[in-house]
Amino acid sequence: MPSTLAAEVIEAIVRGAHGDPFAVLGPHEMHAAPEPCVVVRAFLPDALEATFVHPDGVSEDQPMELVHPDGLFEIVVPTRDVLFPYRLRVMDRQGQGCEIEDPYRFPPTLSDYDLYLMGEGSHLRNYEKLGAHLMTLNGVSGVGFAVWAPNAKRVSVVGDFNKWDGRRHPMRNHPGNGIWDLFIPGLTEGALYKFEIKSQSGEPLALKADPFAFAFEPPPRTASRVFSIDAYQWGDTSWMEARAHQNWLERPVAIYEVHPGSWMRSPEEGHSCLTYRELAHRLADYATEMGYTHVELLPITEHPFYGSWGYQTIGYFAPTCRYGTPTDFMYFVDYLHQRGIGVILDWVPSHFPRDPHGLVYFDGTYLYEHEDPRKGEHREWGTLTFNYGRKEVDNFLLGDALFWLERYHLDGLRVDAVASMLYLDYSRKSGEWIPNIYGGNENLEAVAFLRRFNELVYEHHPGVMTIAEESTAWPQVSRPTYVGGLGFGLKWNMGWMHDMLEYLALDPIYRSHHHNNLTFGLLYAFSENFVLPLSHDEMVHGKGSLLGKMSGDDWQKFANLRCFYVFMYGHPGKKLLFMGGEFGQWREWDHDRSLDWHLLTEGPYHQGLQRLVRDLNQLYQRLPALYEVDCDPHGFEWIDCHDWQGSIVSFLRRAKDSDDFVVVICNFTPVPRHDYRIGVPTGGYYAELLNSDGAIYGGSNLGNGGGVEAEPIPEHGRPFSLLLTLPPLAGLILKPATGVAL
Repeated sequence: MPSTLAAEVIEAIVRGAHGDPFAVLGPHEMHAAPEPCVVVRAFLPDALEATFVHPDGVSEDQPMELVHPDGLFEIVVPTRDVLFPYRLRVMDRQGQGCEIEDPYRFPPTLSDYDLYLMGEGSHLRNYEKLGAHLMTLNGVSGVGFAVWAPNAKRVSVVGDFNKWDGRRHPMRNHPGNGIWDLFIPGLTEGALYKFEIKSQSGEPLALKADPFAFAFEPPPRTASRVFSIDAYQWGDTSWMEARAHQNWLERPVAIYEVHPGSWMRSPEEGHSCLTYRELAHRLADYATEMGYTHVELLPITEHPFYGSWGYQTIGYFAPTCRYGTPTDFMYFVDYLHQRGIGVILDWVPSHFPRDPHGLVYFDGTYLYEHEDPRKGEHREWGTLTFNYGRKEVDNFLLGDALFWLERYHLDGLRVDAVASMLYLDYSRKSGEWIPNIYGGNENLEAVAFLRRFNELVYEHHPGVMTIAEESTAWPQVSRPTYVGGLGFGLKWNMGWMHDMLEYLALDPIYRSHHHNNLTFGLLYAFSENFVLPLSHDEMVHGKGSLLGKMSGDDWQKFANLRCFYVFMYGHPGKKLLFMGGEFGQWREWDHDRSLDWHLLTEGPYHQGLQRLVRDLNQLYQRLPALYEVDCDPHGFEWIDCHDWQGSIVSFLRRAKDSDDFVVVICNFTPVPRHDYRIGVPTGGYYAELLNSDGAIYGGSNLGNGGGVEAEPIPEHGRPFSLLLTLPPLAGLILKPATGVAL
């Protein structure tokens, strides 16, 4: 019997060039036939013969006709039902036989409502529909695939299961919004896959990893992996319920910034990286001992180049497999929550790499990025910028943000490189950028995206934090969108960090001429909700370690850093310290090596610094005056900011109850100051809660014998005063003794 297909259609199918395979393959009603019947077609390369297996299990199986030697078979079946559940028995050229389900007899995996929302760019759970999902369709188990590629001529799922042959599993196109889908029966968890995309121009494209994949195979291989993230049983209900009612602006936030692959390695296993589960236990123990409230992870989203530290992301929905599975990462977050520690993810919606299997030129067009290099390239980093003016791209990123908070229970997103998103001329010379419609350099589309991001996060996940790494004076970054702000909860105080590091690098003899480095930050300290960051960015690319930046000999370097930490914990703003800074890592951070934990066995200085950070964290959490009014000027008062000659500053921090206060005083010179008088609001005994020059911290142990009595001698406009001994390069924290647990 001659084929029911035209020769050109047959040729398109066997060459993998047909853009609508469901119009040809699978069951189709034959309207011109005298009796009701359906023609079933299957493209089975390498098959020697194919047999149609009747669904009733009684009727005799029928051989299918080979209509093209490359493996196109068909059969006409008398029936009125187009969607009946038949199977195919296939014999390959090696004589091996098997029975399979025909992918082209199954309906779409996406509802009309899903397609509508994705076309509109408002599907907040797009990750539940796009990508690869284990499912049962019409009683048959398999994997449903879906991908957005609106300008592609043809999209196929390829993998080990079909010999990476794009002709075998071409997908169904939904032309209204450019989404392609296909259910492949019989596939199971762990299957490796990519999308083979043919562009309209016919130019060859690299096989593309799934933008919505939940898992990947280990680098340098680049395939996506089918993985279910639904099986993990969470045990952090108490944490999540309490978190929903948190206002972190009024709570202590001490963040330990960590790169999972280099915080600690296993010398007994060839210095290999810890797994997520190993890291969970060791890091939770350490963070608890050190008094941190949160851990912030450098990006763990899947990235091909390890040296990018995760900032060049390919798998936006996949924790990197370098340290384990998605379930293992869920365990990591869950375990830290059960130990009372929050987890923040460094999230990168600002740019993506050019790796050919990634988002770049995804469907043969500039889909996720801009076509014009004046808008689409990050020349400084060699990466590409997202096109925030495209609703589907925004939906991709917004869905991703909500995904990590929803499915992985993360407690916050620190958004990387916000300044590079906000400015069209970021890191560009004149003539290398295009102004906005008003002639300015503001990226209006990125501004709208960031506002929407913050609105959605706080609407759906109250109690989390969004934190902007924004290095300019863009106004109202951490103010609500309804007053014109960007809507972030917090912003990194980059100016404070740079001023302080510049100051502490100076020989103390010159510091009197740079006293404004200490005080300038208080002129704008309450213009935003700030985090005080001592981050990884300052420990790489030849900048040296935090300890190495300090001036002086070894003793002075440690003393400078101890004094700095006291100033930092007294200063308004939440706290962030990169790993290694807490014990004085000498060496600049190297992502390929563990921190130098052995330093803690080499003399008292490293141990002392670590103990100081631990005691500061514990004191910080114990004293509401150090955190309750971080973002309002009512929580801070200078006692004396004018002693530039002595390089000394002193100030008060107040809690919501203004009678609850602490005194902080820092001497940034190596000269001890005896009989140094500062004014205080009330009389009584002031306990010296912390002295960074204590012998237990590696200092010279000069101090005030545990405290000092206030005298009724006015000073600095206050009715009482303290006569103090200020140790060299040291900070003190004092508090009226009433109610103080000494």
